[in-house]
Order: sequence, then C-alpha cells, then structure tokens
Amino acid sequence: MSDDHVYLSLTEEHPGGDDRWAFGTGFADPLHGVDTRVPDGVDAAALAEACLALGDDALVSAQRLAEWCTRAPELEEEVALANIGLDLLGQARLLYARTGQADGSGRGEDHYAYARGPAEFRNVTLAELPGGDFAFSMARLLALSCWRLALLDQLAACPDPVLAAIAAKGVKELTYHRDHAAGWVVRLGDGTTTSRRRMLRGVAGVAPHLEELLAAPHPLGVDTARVRAEVTTALDRVCEAAGITAPRAAPAGWRGREGRHTPHLAPLLEELQSVRRAHPDGVW
Repeated sequence: MSDDHVYLSLTEEHPGGDDRWAFGTGFADPLHGVDTRVPDGVDAAALAEACLALGDDALVSAQRLAEWCTRAPELEEEVALANIGLDLLGQARLLYARTGQADGSGRGEDHYAYARGPAEFRNVTLAELPGGDFAFSMARLLALSCWRLALLDQLAACPDPVLAAIAAKGVKELTYHRDHAAGWVVRLGDGTTTSRRRMLRGVAGVAPHLEELLAAPHPLGVDTARVRAEVTTALDRVCEAAGITAPRAAPAGWRGREGRHTPHLAPLLEELQSVRRAHPDGVW
C-alpha cells in the first residue's frame, strides 16, 4: 500500500490491470477450483437446504451488524462489528455457492442474496430483528454465535467435504464472535445500574426467539439435543458472570426456516437489494 490513506489506496492500479474497487460482480466463484460434486450417499436436496438456511442466517445477521457503522459506542467497537459482519458475509458467499451446486441449478451467490423475496428466505427470525439498543444487539450476537458455533462444530465432520471445510473455517470465526459478545454482556450486565437494566431488556428481547433456534430440525446428522445443551450451557455461564438471569426458551411463534418471518425482514431486504433492483443488469 503506497499511500497512507486507505481509501486512496483502493483506487491504485493493481497488477494485471484489475481496477475493480472492493467487491462486486465479475469476481470468481468463491468455490472456484474446488471439487463440488456431491458425494455418493449425501442427499443433495438436504445439503442445499442446509446451506441455504445457514447462508440466509449469515447474510441477514451481517446486514444488521452493518447498521452499527458510525453508530457503535466507540471506534474500536465499530471496527470489531464490521469485521464480524464481514466474516458472516464471507460465510454466506460460500454457503450460497454450495447451494447452487447442490440443488443442481448452478445459480450463483447473487441470485440467493438479491433475487428472492422475504417468504423465500430461511433465516431464523432472531437474526432479522432491528438492532435497536446496543445491549440487545450484543445479547443477540451472543445467542446466534453460540448457536451457530454449535451447529458448524458438528458440520465440520459432515460427509460433504465442501460444507465441512466451510464449517471448519466458520468455527474459528464464530469462536471470536461468541467471545466478543460475551465480553460485552458481562461488561454491561455487571456494570452500572443503567447498563444492567438495558442488558436485562436485551436478554428479554432475545428470549422469545430462542426456542426457534434450539428446536429447529437440522439435516446432515446434526444432533439437535447436543446443540441445545451446548447453547444453554454457554448462555448460562456468560449470564452468571454478568450477574443476570439467562434467557429461557419458550414455544416459538415464528418459523423463519419455513418462510414465516416477522414484519422486519421485508424492509431489511428492500434496503439490501435496492441497488440490484434499480440496476438489474448492472456490473461493477
């Protein structure tokens, strides 16, 4: 990087004449060069379903985290949340690419991100709720990270080598996401009277959507009971350290995995997909 200003450096000419900015169409398939044949004995439809749902969870979560840019309580935290969002966006890209290969459509990541409406998304509803208070966002990040970590830890041993590799990479990232969120939950829960009150409210906002995570059926041999036990244990430990009561799962009224979402998903997707809708044939 020849210039100290990061934004100016993005416009520098790169070797080979590749002057594209930060991202956009024209980039190679994120799984380019990988053997993407579905192994014998693996249900391709179940594989596609799992990858799509996990990709939707990651994309929607990343979009919510992006809303904290310029709004986080401190600059260091803004950078941290942006990096967590980028981790999730990277996971979504890989999972969407695998979806298009497994379902036989050959569709790329842009289709799954930009060409579907709310009823076609399969993300859990906790991911789509508005960020609101910072304490709620940290409580949600903790719950989603613990849950996703428990899932990907098992999927790292799944019979599909592509998903297994994606999951193994995700485990490292999600361990950081979980620990980062846990630090904030403890800091706020064990802090001032105001921060404790807001953390309690944040945990209460997570609780109605927790059962949807823990009770959701998972294909590809994931042990749902083990996921529940690991997530519950992790939440209990963090909340005990914070001096607050951990959220308790209750029967869920929403079923994001079935396309039954809260009213909050549609406006989120409208913003996420606005440029693609305005310029459907545009390229970067």
